[in-house]
Amino acid sequence: MKTFKITFVLVLAIVHLGFAQTPAIKTEVIGKGKPVLFLPGFTTPGSIWKETIDNLTQKTEAHLISYAGFNSNPPIAMPWYATIKKELIAYIKDKQLANLKIVGHSMGGNIAVDLAAELPDTVTEILIVDAIPCMRELMMPGVPDSQIQYDTPYNKQMLAMQEEQFKQNATRMAQNMTNTKDKVDTLIQWILEADRKTYVYGYTDLLKLDLRPILNKVTAKTLILGASFPSLEIAKSNYEKQYTNLTNKTIEMAPDSKHFIMFDQPEWFYKKINTFLTNE
Repeated sequence: MKTFKITFVLVLAIVHLGFAQTPAIKTEVIGKGKPVLFLPGFTTPGSIWKETIDNLTQKTEAHLISYAGFNSNPPIAMPWYATIKKELIAYIKDKQLANLKIVGHSMGGNIAVDLAAELPDTVTEILIVDAIPCMRELMMPGVPDSQIQYDTPYNKQMLAMQEEQFKQNATRMAQNMTNTKDKVDTLIQWILEADRKTYVYGYTDLLKLDLRPILNKVTAKTLILGASFPSLEIAKSNYEKQYTNLTNKTIEMAPDSKHFIMFDQPEWFYKKINTFLTNE
């Protein structure tokens, strides 16, 4: 029995060590110039920003970030979002990225807000692309974060879901995230490539997230680009309400666009991001 206990402890230690050594982020640096951190959304690779970078008019040192558990990157232990944030802070400090601008889509926009609140002397400007501070409030009004747990019947169902059913679910989600039909298969593939536990529990982390209490800590100049879905009026109202406590902000709504604005309105988006990166 004693030998069994020792072996069991060693196995747990090895598993824990394996997770501890697995990075929460993967980075790629492109170009030379002023540093800009590009953060993708949930399941999305950092490479989504390469087309945007190709359309920039200003020289930048673009730091593209991808997340553990997605795009063939090894998964990490939970909590997922908090570990990603911690490693990004360490990365910014290690690379000494001063006067940093951050561009973040969806969850990447949430992280941009988190980093700006945590590092007000480092992050000078952030561009948020269709991200809301508290997704839970829109999807489950009035539900406290204490009720959002990893171990739920819904999460168990998602983890046990057969591949074909999971693909059908991914297809429905992808079709609601872009108007550009030839990009739907790309979004589906990103979802299907995800580590299933990261997909399920990482989304749980996002449902628990509420950044509204820290918005008053953000001093960075902020441009928010929102998608006009399900309607311009509803979407704009949600943005104005949730970002009330963010003082130094501008909100602009992309016409005829769903969640992936860079897919649905690329020229409009490139114009906005170039103006954002040029202005001091």
